[in-house]
Amino acid sequence: MIDPYEMLGVSREADGAAIKSAYRRRAKSVHPDTGGDVDAFSKLTMSYELLSDPVRRKVYDDTGYDPELADTKDLQGLVILETLVNEIILDEREPGSFDPVAAMRRKLTDKIVNARFHILEMERHRARIRNHIDRIGRKPDADVLGRMLKSRCEAIDDAISKAETEIGNIEQAYGMLDGYSYELEAPEIKSAAE
Repeated sequence: MIDPYEMLGVSREADGAAIKSAYRRRAKSVHPDTGGDVDAFSKLTMSYELLSDPVRRKVYDDTGYDPELADTKDLQGLVILETLVNEIILDEREPGSFDPVAAMRRKLTDKIVNARFHILEMERHRARIRNHIDRIGRKPDADVLGRMLKSRCEAIDDAISKAETEIGNIEQAYGMLDGYSYELEAPEIKSAAE
């Protein structure tokens, strides 16, 4: 994730004039027409556009993310975390009576385990299909069965690839929880006199 404040070299309290001035100053040195890097200029321009838009700037300040400046993996992780945050919001238990961060970590771990198990199942299924392909005698003119079975193997390969991508996204979401903790309320201890 690009930090637009850092990219422009301004403080978080900078006003519109300071942001515009910083952008113009930096743009002179990174502009492609003056020998600068196209990618750096693009990031600088995106940072300026974000900080110039009060709504986007507020969202970025509140969340630390902006879709245009975020890495694709970060966005996928955010989508996964968003679902888990919605579950926390809908949980009827009293805040402090359970650890929602630990609950999110458990759910993410369960998702990874389930996805890996699903991959193993698909690999086993693909191996069986390949075994059938090796054992079927080929029809000389048109190998309809062979093509159908090979097509199934390709579909399984695609599904495995998607599952592996999903595992990467879940791991990204898990990593985004690093550094968070949750303070639980201490349980009330009843005295022996009660």
